[in-house]
Amino acid sequence: MQNFIQISLVSLQIGAVYILFSLGLTLIFGVMKIINFAHGQVFTLSAIIVAVMLPMLTGWGWSPPVAFAASAVVALLSSVSLGFVMFQYGFRFYQRNLVGSFILSLGFVLLLEGIYLDVFGGQVRSIPPLITGTVDVFGAPMTTQRLVLCVAAIVFTLILYFALAKTRTGKALRAASIDHEAAMLQGIPYERIALQGFLIAALLAGVAGILIAPTSAVTTTIGTDYLLKGFIAVIIGGLGSVPGAIVGSLFVAFIEGFGGFYFDPSGASIAVFVLVMVVLVVRPKGLMGNV
Repeated sequence: MQNFIQISLVSLQIGAVYILFSLGLTLIFGVMKIINFAHGQVFTLSAIIVAVMLPMLTGWGWSPPVAFAASAVVALLSSVSLGFVMFQYGFRFYQRNLVGSFILSLGFVLLLEGIYLDVFGGQVRSIPPLITGTVDVFGAPMTTQRLVLCVAAIVFTLILYFALAKTRTGKALRAASIDHEAAMLQGIPYERIALQGFLIAALLAGVAGILIAPTSAVTTTIGTDYLLKGFIAVIIGGLGSVPGAIVGSLFVAFIEGFGGFYFDPSGASIAVFVLVMVVLVVRPKGLMGNV
């Protein structure tokens, strides 16, 4: 029972990070009808800035929580700025152009990976624990840091979900993703909404990078793994579907968590790919379709 609770909590934390990542992908696809392969590089930038800045600031005598907060602010600003540059000077000209945006995003991937490798180097970086100690959760021991990150990821995901459902910008994003021409006829400024959607997606990737940096080894290619899992999540849930991205992300995280514990990580990865194939055969538009 302890193992079940521990794995469930860890899967929830990883699943919340996958949700933030895949929601960005599905927002961009829903509004602009493009697939952004460079989304993982925005995630990477955020994670690596935290991994580089945090040890540097603590070395200067800053307390770990303050250093983490300062690193997170810089990481978020950098992620959103990178998203703005990518949209303004690239994707803005290839909206609803799958082939053009595909080639452009691959170009961004190669360019940004080269820049990251040149600036940050290729070494693996890890962050010392920000919060020490363990807590007892329903009889299962869990590190306090992982529990705090788990709660933060879940809370942020809930805030985002309700923001998309209740706020004016969220409703405009959903309207543009369903039928952008009808949305424009209703007075929704599509170009502005597309930019806002892209920046929100970059912000989500930045938050996901910040939340994963304290619990994972960070490299300049960490975004590639999460990009693959993010795409798997949105394919399972349904491209362009917000509820689908959430359901798909939790599926992937729990299969990885329980499969990796009871079998082995490679078996869990195989199970995820088998699940994708089954979903594509049975429901080509994903479990939730385009909702």
